[in-house]
Amino acid sequence: MATESPKKARVGASTLKQLEEYTQVVADTGDFEAMKEFTPQDATTNPSLLLKAAEMPKYSALFDDAIRYGKESGKSGQEQLDVTMDKLAVNFGLEILKLVPGLVSTEVDARLSFDTGANIERARRIIAMYEEAGVKRDRILIKLATTWEGIKAAEVLEEEGIHCNMTLLFSFAQAVAAAQVGATLISPFVGRILDWYKASEGVDGYPAAEDPGVLSVTRIYNYYKAHGHDTIVMGASFRNVDEILQLAGCDKLTIAPKFLDAMSKSTTPVIRQLDPSKAAAGAEEKTVFTESSFRFALNEDAMATEKLAQGIRGFSADLRKLEAIVKKAIEA
Repeated sequence: MATESPKKARVGASTLKQLEEYTQVVADTGDFEAMKEFTPQDATTNPSLLLKAAEMPKYSALFDDAIRYGKESGKSGQEQLDVTMDKLAVNFGLEILKLVPGLVSTEVDARLSFDTGANIERARRIIAMYEEAGVKRDRILIKLATTWEGIKAAEVLEEEGIHCNMTLLFSFAQAVAAAQVGATLISPFVGRILDWYKASEGVDGYPAAEDPGVLSVTRIYNYYKAHGHDTIVMGASFRNVDEILQLAGCDKLTIAPKFLDAMSKSTTPVIRQLDPSKAAAGAEEKTVFTESSFRFALNEDAMATEKLAQGIRGFSADLRKLEAIVKKAIEA
């Protein structure tokens, strides 16, 4: 439901500029040229984006530096490969930080999604690599899959001043549990939720205000604001511009370059949809999850269960492809 009319002062402004009055826009890309063009506040990457970028000749220097770092690490075998992979992700993050004034998100290996201790260890190593390069940890978000194990890892890391971005988030239960442990930010996947419902219900689409992904983020946003959670809501994985505009007012939205480009060339009026001052109206009672109640709630949500598993498998597959490229370079 719309909460206000477009401001007269914004007449003629691009849709993207109007959106930025209500929401921090984050670039969802590993392409530096796109970041230069759209000048977002923050940027996010994931294994799929890194795989695409690593295959581009223009980024060969970052790739070669990571290979060199791994060889000089004193590690061998899988340990050397793991160090090299982390360094490659950090190298892209370091370049991104030259282009954005805010934060960059760097993801922990998705294959560790069910291992709390391994998530913590890898997150600490990634942060150490950034600090070794002169970047303070307050500019980095560590991306963790929103499994129970990922959530418990975030609880430990946040206490150490390592800020976490809970990704592959598809359900209310995941969002509530992440806020319980003080995660800095969550990334609910709007478009992937839509994909599941379109396939499940056999429809071509939904009006933006009825889009299941939009409704999920709206519910989470209102719950957080009503109950005083500081965790930032950052909608992600969009399928169209209408989804984005229906979430105007969300704390942050991470948006692919093709949609940033479309909105920069449009002057469609933007109406604020999410507003913290109105979030309490109709908000749900506060919920507290234990491990068992979290697992049951996630199990009850067929969409979230399937999309979480699918997302972990997808990121893991892209990591294996990237590893094959890195391993070949190490052995060359």
